[in-house]
Amino acid sequence: MTEVAREMDAYKIIITKRDTRSYSERAISDESLRRILQAGRMAGSAKNLQPCRFVVMRSAEKKRELAGCGQFAQQVPNAAVAIAIVVPNDAREFDAGRAAQNMMLAAWSEGIASCAVTMHDADCARRVLRLPEGYRVSIVIPFGYPPAEGVQSLGAKRLALEEIVHDETW
Repeated sequence: MTEVAREMDAYKIIITKRDTRSYSERAISDESLRRILQAGRMAGSAKNLQPCRFVVMRSAEKKRELAGCGQFAQQVPNAAVAIAIVVPNDAREFDAGRAAQNMMLAAWSEGIASCAVTMHDADCARRVLRLPEGYRVSIVIPFGYPPAEGVQSLGAKRLALEEIVHDETW
């Protein structure tokens, strides 16, 4: 594959990825899961501190328990896998965001959908995942193959590039 073809593939993955809150029952292979985790591991971080740790949840019971810690986390128990990105309390959110985006794009390149979820009750999430002192859940990402009917759009269109880009000054 040429360098240009790889760039086009990456661009297509980026522009077609949509948050998905409904998943089929199809399992995610260990190989795909490893690639998703590797993509998260390879995300850059400030000063190369590599603060992100990943807690992988496959059991419906654990995913259901963790979903109770978020206000809009109903999709977590229905996903094949959920991954919590855990960081030290003083970590930069941007580093966790970079890891999350890498994982979601790597997943989408294999046809696996996702949607980042906030755990609004941080203490609940810490307890459920039995985190060591000094660590917190930054974000949780459920992963699963889209349902048979495909990814459903909520109908909201993306803003036009001309509406969000300003040259030199606002």
